[in-house]
Formats: sequence, structure tokens, C-alpha cells
Amino acid sequence: MTRHARTLPALVVWFLLFGAAAAPGLAENVVRVVIESPAPGVTVEGHVHQAQLSGRAAAAGERPEHFDVIVAIDVSYSTTTASGLDVDRDGIVGVNPHNELLPPGAYDKSVRSTDPGDTILAAQVQAANALLESLDPDRVRVGVISFSGEVDPITARRKRLDQEDARLEVPLTADFQAVGRALGAVLARGARGATNYAAGIRIAIRELAGLSGAKSQPREGVRRVILFLSDGSPTLPVGRGDVVDDGDKEAAIRAAELAHRAGISINAYALGPAALRYPKVMTEISRVSLGTYTPVQRPGQIVTLLQGITFANVEDIVFTNLTTGDFSSDVRLSPDGGFTGFVPVAEGMNRVRVTALATDGSRGSVEFDLMFARATLPDRDAMAELDRIRKQNKQLEIRRMDMEIEAFRDEQRKQLKIDVERRKEE
Repeated sequence: MTRHARTLPALVVWFLLFGAAAAPGLAENVVRVVIESPAPGVTVEGHVHQAQLSGRAAAAGERPEHFDVIVAIDVSYSTTTASGLDVDRDGIVGVNPHNELLPPGAYDKSVRSTDPGDTILAAQVQAANALLESLDPDRVRVGVISFSGEVDPITARRKRLDQEDARLEVPLTADFQAVGRALGAVLARGARGATNYAAGIRIAIRELAGLSGAKSQPREGVRRVILFLSDGSPTLPVGRGDVVDDGDKEAAIRAAELAHRAGISINAYALGPAALRYPKVMTEISRVSLGTYTPVQRPGQIVTLLQGITFANVEDIVFTNLTTGDFSSDVRLSPDGGFTGFVPVAEGMNRVRVTALATDGSRGSVEFDLMFARATLPDRDAMAELDRIRKQNKQLEIRRMDMEIEAFRDEQRKQLKIDVERRKEE
């Protein structure tokens, strides 16, 4: 894809630019954009007039470029319910037989999904696996915990007062294969019991902060995040495991406050029809920890939505070619702020702009010259990557239809027209 095979020194160009929403002199509103490829002076070659760019972006205040992330998975019994989508992609969408018009006795009372591969638990595991594919192990460590709470089948109370209602499946690691194996073990073990939010959050804090008993090695200068997934409300550690007590709610919120004091944010994902009613505990644990709350009405959608999260507080990246007047949103944005994508180019010198949108509405951009030469042979790998990016962006259409992102893209298109006309006049 590139000419010049000689070894080049590490060339990373930093551009600091105040976003449109930033007040003059307020550095906290800076959005930083780093172009990593192509390096300055390298001629990009391609069979079609598309040049691949890659780099990373980070919003105001997100100085750490490394992240420690714990995925907290709800394994309570309710997650055996059908997720509403074909999670295992076998062409069959599992349903809850007790909500369907089926002959009596067609399914056992314990069956809550006609396809075991389409349960809410399966959707959570698949979402975590898909997330791993979009992360850079050089910048991100991932750990996994599961939480539920064993209860007596007769009394519905905890079996033991000293029982552990959450489990560390794998400590924080850059070995994503190990994380994948741990996720497979969670799915194979299945779901059971009630729901103890507080236990799950506290074990996540222990690992992220490196407290006593932690199996993970703590790191300085990283951003710490808990991705907290659940399809219900907390029913433990207080009282019966089938009843939401005030003590259950209070324990979860206090654990979230502890996370905040430890510098950890909680991004909470509520799975199921009740999510749009913004359940108090889920919204509160995200609020007090300065995280985010995302309702997922159809639990199976978590597989797509979890790929659309951002740790670096960057919502969108667009490419514009000031020379040709072309605009491109064929960009894959990773949760850690890394991006790769394609911009339409003409043969010869092109003036390219990369612009980032932050979650607070501020912007940052960088312009650079890119030399393009047409290659005689097609670069099949590059074209396959472009196809993957377009398919993924289509899957993320729900997120991409966010009004702020659409307004940002419209703004960039209008700005491109103005800049192209200005260059012609010059």
C-alpha cells in the first residue's frame, strides 16, 4: 500500500486544536488528533482512489492513552431468557416459549429460550467477545467478572451469609485469547441465582485499584472503566433474592460511590424492555461514578452497541479531502480512540483533513498533505478492510443516527464546500 521500504523513524505528529464548542483559553476543551499512518513523506499507492489512514484521538481531559477495563456480566437466572435476536447466527431466533401460543407441555417450565444460543447471557458474552476485536492490546487491558447470588430454592434467601456473589473470571490482561477463554467458561457454566450488583462492582474495584486480594497488577496513569451489564434490578445482599429491597439498592449505589473515589467510572447497560424506564439504580451507579447509562430495550442489541462505546470520549471521526471536495465517514472508531478508515483521493498531492467529535460537543482536527499514486495491482487486503468498515458502520446505524453526530457530519460537509471554494479562489 505504501512506497519507500526503508526503515523510518517513529513519526507521530500531534496537533492540538480547540473545538468549535470551546471557549478561548480553556485547554480542557481540546480534542487531540494523532495521525500514525501514512507517515510524512510516504507516497500511498492503491488500485482504486482510496487512501487508508489510521491514528488515534482523545477528548479533553483524557490524557491517559491506556485503559484498564473490567466487563461485569450478569449471570443471574433471568439471563436464561431469550434476548430477542439471533445471537449465535444459526438462522433461528430463540423466543421465550411461555410468551408464545404453544401447546401445553411443549417446553419445560425451566426453558426460557427455545434456542439456548440466543439467551441474554449468550448476548452478553458475544458482546464482550466482539468488543475485544476492536481493542488494541498495546493500550488496553481487559478483565472479566460475573455476578449473581446463590439462594435457597425454598426461602429465596442467600445460602450462606459469607458467600461470594461475584467471581473474578480473568484478571486484567492484554492476552485477549485468555479473556475469550474466560468468556467461554462463563457461557458454559450457565446462569443461576439472584442479582447482587454491589458484589460485582466491589470485585471490579478491587481489581482495577489493586486493593488487597487483587489478582490484577495495578498500573499508574491509566483510565479505569467498568462495563456493567444487567437485565434486572439488584435483589441481594439484603432479604429475599426475589425481592428488590431498599438495602439492595443502597449497597449498589454505595459501591458505585466507592468506585468514583477510586477514580473508576461505571458505564451501565440495562438490558430489557424496562431499560427505557431508566431504572433508578442503574442510572444512579453510572451518575455517581461519572460514567454513562445506556438502555438496551432488546437485549440482543448489546452485541452491536457495546462496539460503539468510547473510553476516550470521542464520538465520531470524519475524513475530508480539501483538494477533491470528497467527504468520507468510512472510518472504524475503536473504544480507546484509535481509528482507521479510507478517504477518496486523486493522483498526485491531496490536502486531507481529519476531524474528531468529542462527547462534550467540542472538535479537534488536523490537516496534512498526502501524495497518492495509482498501483497496477489491486490491494485486496485494503479493499476487504474497507468492506468490513462499511459493514460495521451499517450495524452501528442506531448509534450513528444520534442527532449530535448527524449534525456534526452535516457541519463538516458544509465546511468542506466552503474550504474547497476558498482554495479555488486562491
